[in-house]
Amino acid sequence: MTNSESKTEAKIPSTKLQRLGVIGSLVTRVASNMVAEGAKQLASGKKPNARDLLLTPQNAAKVAEKLSHLRGAAMKVGQLVSMEAGDLLPKELTEILSILRSDASPMPAKDLANILETELGSQWQGNFITFTFKPMAAASIGQVHEAYSDDGDHLAIKVQYPGVKNSIESDVDNVGTLLRVTGLVPDAVDYKSLLVEAKKQLLEEADYIREAEMINQYREKLASLPQFVVPRVFDNITTPNVLAMEYIEGDVIDSVVDQPQEVRDAVVTHLFELLLKEIFSFRLVQTDPNFANYLYQSHTGKIALLDFGATRVYPEKFSVGYLQLMASAVAGNQQGIEKALSDIGFFSTEIMPEQKRAVVELVEMAMEPMKFSGAYDFASSDLALRIREAGMALSMEKGYWHTPPIDAMFLHRKIGGLYLLAVKLKAKVNVAKLLEPYII
Repeated sequence: MTNSESKTEAKIPSTKLQRLGVIGSLVTRVASNMVAEGAKQLASGKKPNARDLLLTPQNAAKVAEKLSHLRGAAMKVGQLVSMEAGDLLPKELTEILSILRSDASPMPAKDLANILETELGSQWQGNFITFTFKPMAAASIGQVHEAYSDDGDHLAIKVQYPGVKNSIESDVDNVGTLLRVTGLVPDAVDYKSLLVEAKKQLLEEADYIREAEMINQYREKLASLPQFVVPRVFDNITTPNVLAMEYIEGDVIDSVVDQPQEVRDAVVTHLFELLLKEIFSFRLVQTDPNFANYLYQSHTGKIALLDFGATRVYPEKFSVGYLQLMASAVAGNQQGIEKALSDIGFFSTEIMPEQKRAVVELVEMAMEPMKFSGAYDFASSDLALRIREAGMALSMEKGYWHTPPIDAMFLHRKIGGLYLLAVKLKAKVNVAKLLEPYII
């Protein structure tokens, strides 16, 4: 979710036909730009390359601008593709995905009022003493407004963009068509299966009643962990398209980098503790590692958790498999790691023995903080670089490309995001000690 103060309002296409028109006009515009650029290069004596013509800065900017109007679908497909393809994506596509993650213009006030009237009734304003029409944040499928309830409660109201839910199927298919036509995704990436998952994920994230249930589950499960704050849901003004929550004060989690070492260490330690509980105790994981989903309350030292739309329920088999995986990694048991990966579903297709060994070694590397005796210094580690290089070598040099189970992809994304936060905050965390109670 991003702060929207500097964004101008943008009319969001709400019907399937309008949204298809976005893709159609985009393909036409990109093709026209390619023709113009090709002619320019021919005139200067250069032989134009189709890929280079497609990925000009002008086209990349146009793709990002148009896809941002589709909000959820484009962002979710981009998220899943980038999770699988990683550094194999063209630099220009990576930049497009980055823009999509950070850029979301707010909807016009008239559209906002229409949604609130549809969801809460013609007298919707009677629920609030004040309602601020200018959003304080905008995300992939909705934007958030500050308000005060009729009872004086300070609220954060998330309102879904028009047309998102009813157009998920067609939006995702349209984005998939764009990826295929433009060739923006490497041939090795099985993006069709990712499109199916994108539809499922978006339907869940677009159901604010489901998100409210996830918030309530987290409030209940974290009741014994006072270092965390989870907003209260106001059911009387919550609908499938409007989510009313308690307004939580706090600073962006990045600001903790200015705190003393012990504070930075404590914050990241708490988040690792939460992650392990999510995987092994709750079997419920909020899989979006966006830093904006955390706030730090400096006056209490507590961490506020926000945005539960991407919460996934994990089956017991999956949780047990990851416990075996981590326990085997800590013990240096490569056979145990291989068996756990097989149980989780990593080796569902035939691969060469040397490829399997490479996957096992990559997992061992990723588990380095959990195997380390004492506080692991994330800031001084080049772990992220080594994982990236090993992953590239596995997929390119050894001719092996494998899509892990979707549940695993999202969990790895969460773990990777926490690693990045630990590096950013220059934290030192005894991860092995946190893991110990689960594997004994």
